[in-house]
Amino acid sequence: MGRHRGENCRLSKPEPGHEARSGGTAHVALLALAIGWGCSAWFGGPRALPPDIFGDASGDAVTRATALVARMTLAEKVSQLQNEAPAIPRLRLVAYDWWSEGLHGVARNGIATVFPQSIGLAATFDEDLVRRVGAAVADEARAKFEAAHGRERGSGQYEGLTVFAPNVNIVRDPRWGRAQETYGEDPFLSARMGVAYVRGLQGDGDGKLRVAAVVKHFAVHSGPELDRHRFDAVVSAHDLADTYLPQFEAIVREAHPAGVMAAYNRVNGVPVVANRELLETTLRGKWGFGGFVVGDCGAVGDVAHGHHFAPDETHAAALALRAGTDLDCGSAFRKLVDAVAAGLVTEAEIDRAVIRLMAVRFRLGLFDAAGGNSVGVPLPADFPPASHRALAREAAVKSMVLLENDGTLPIAAGVKRIAVVGPLADDEKAPLGNYHGTARDVITPLRGIRTAAAARGVAVEFARGVTLAGRTQAGLREAVLAARRADLVVAVLGLSPQIEGEEGDNESSNPAGDRRDLNLPGRQATLLQVLLATGKPVVVALTGGGALVLPEKPRQPNALLMTWYAGEQGGHALADLLFGDASPSGRLPVTFYRGVSELPPFDSYAMAGRTYRYFGGKPAYAFGAGRSYGSVSYSDVTAEVVDGGKGGVVVRATVKNEGARAVEEVVQVWVAQRTRVAGDPLRSLAGFRRETLAPGQARKVAFNVPTPAFTMVSAAGQFRSGLRPWEVVLGTAPSMAVPLSEVNSAPESRPF
Repeated sequence: MGRHRGENCRLSKPEPGHEARSGGTAHVALLALAIGWGCSAWFGGPRALPPDIFGDASGDAVTRATALVARMTLAEKVSQLQNEAPAIPRLRLVAYDWWSEGLHGVARNGIATVFPQSIGLAATFDEDLVRRVGAAVADEARAKFEAAHGRERGSGQYEGLTVFAPNVNIVRDPRWGRAQETYGEDPFLSARMGVAYVRGLQGDGDGKLRVAAVVKHFAVHSGPELDRHRFDAVVSAHDLADTYLPQFEAIVREAHPAGVMAAYNRVNGVPVVANRELLETTLRGKWGFGGFVVGDCGAVGDVAHGHHFAPDETHAAALALRAGTDLDCGSAFRKLVDAVAAGLVTEAEIDRAVIRLMAVRFRLGLFDAAGGNSVGVPLPADFPPASHRALAREAAVKSMVLLENDGTLPIAAGVKRIAVVGPLADDEKAPLGNYHGTARDVITPLRGIRTAAAARGVAVEFARGVTLAGRTQAGLREAVLAARRADLVVAVLGLSPQIEGEEGDNESSNPAGDRRDLNLPGRQATLLQVLLATGKPVVVALTGGGALVLPEKPRQPNALLMTWYAGEQGGHALADLLFGDASPSGRLPVTFYRGVSELPPFDSYAMAGRTYRYFGGKPAYAFGAGRSYGSVSYSDVTAEVVDGGKGGVVVRATVKNEGARAVEEVVQVWVAQRTRVAGDPLRSLAGFRRETLAPGQARKVAFNVPTPAFTMVSAAGQFRSGLRPWEVVLGTAPSMAVPLSEVNSAPESRPF
């Protein structure tokens, strides 16, 4: 629960009408609680710090930061360029640790809501939901910071308000262990999810920050994990512009994150933390980024020790600072005092970095008055609020993807006994993914199914069957007997953060982090085969951070759900879908290939043959795929070029729920050049939206696809307007393709 210091703050309940609840009011509900606690409001209050040092709270953050830095000695300035920034007592500056985590909840800092892992959030295709999750994470981080006396005594690691999230690297290969942390394989989807999450974290853009988002890992970073401290990601100009950078650019331009994290690896020979072309020319110059850049933890030291790009840490630190890295998550920047003495950097360059950092601390309100009546009090016993648990459940329901169903789901009223089988059915760690907090209560699939079944008078029997990745088959007989006694089998199989994740993660039994193949680990495939051989209906719920391959014999399961790492409410969400309390609506944010034999070498960063945009084969399940319990039709599809292409293309259609159950349909818009040349993607996602449809309901939908969607990238990485005819596709049905006339009036270079 974090540190609880101070007992002099009176707790009060929110006013009537502000009860915590799910839906669009989740953030409002928590804000009411924060004000009621009297300790977690952002600004205002009695403990203002000296204006002669910190300036007036209404002043510009950069101006105030510049004045503060002018009072520091060189050694004091350098001390502030490491994530563990020490106090400067003479300036009444408290210590601050810049390293905090919050990919899908406040991480590594005690009790917090654990939402679905990022890949699951991407599967919702729901920008508003992702924004609300970000806002909830920010509110919990802020409340915990204030309760731990953060303003008065600084913060320890993971306790601050500078959150290293989101991760918007592209999943170019499903073997990458950190794919779970991302929003999938598509730059457009990653951009939309990333913009939403950053806006949720940071607030309404009024200059102040709820928390400071630090977007990572810029750029061209997706494994291999074991080589990341010395790896050179060789990438073409085309792939850099077409795949690896667009989501970062969109987030910087639209959401204005406070920070960007530079990756460990090299890009085309130059370590990113020392890569002036990426950090200064592109990030700050072309895109107008005005925040701070932090090197991934240890990355500045890697310039010397991993990449051997510099002879020692002094030169490594100088190269990184001059290239545009402002903060070292590590210790190499301690050498900057020596670097100044050696003439490798100037004090003005150090000033520039410190001012950027202090400006963020001013925007966070850390040098101004604390909230409420006092600071440093225990969080309420009911923290986190119920509204966040409801939001976690909503997110988990929307994230799960129904890939197969022969009518077995939702579970029929005639089913009176269910066998829940599998090593992940009652695993409390797996639903949390990596980079997570401590959930107050984790609802495993078994718990969720038992709760829902009990309310319906359905008996549930559990058998683990096999271990997660071991070779023993001792539990197979018990699993088969349970299946034979049941009317329906739910097999919970797949992956766990114990076997996929980050290099060196201390929670993992796989130090490499990455996977070697896409198969079910251990004896799980054998367990599935013997369950299917019983002849009983089998529903498979897969967990994991990416694509998996099921055995083809003796038959396929009756239904297949991809549940990802579904967070603390995942078990309830799964039960909601199994029993029909909700209809599945998630869509795949990654391609499910048929095996690694279909993929290029793992360490190749060329996009040819990767992701739905460049993979020419037939996948097991395509990007964007997902079923519901209803049937949705598309008709009257039209496309209109607006103002000769300057206003984009308006796509219209009628979407109708042909079924007898309410559904949420994720309407998707795709664009493709009708005549492709080498390097062009097969098609690209250009828009999406959730539509809730009652039984039999029809609704007209319209999308304005902007002109930049109808551009191509040359081999030199230049964006050009479409010189050949395009087509637009609504949904996934090829019959919905609508040819468009050429869009030749677009600017010669892409405007974003």
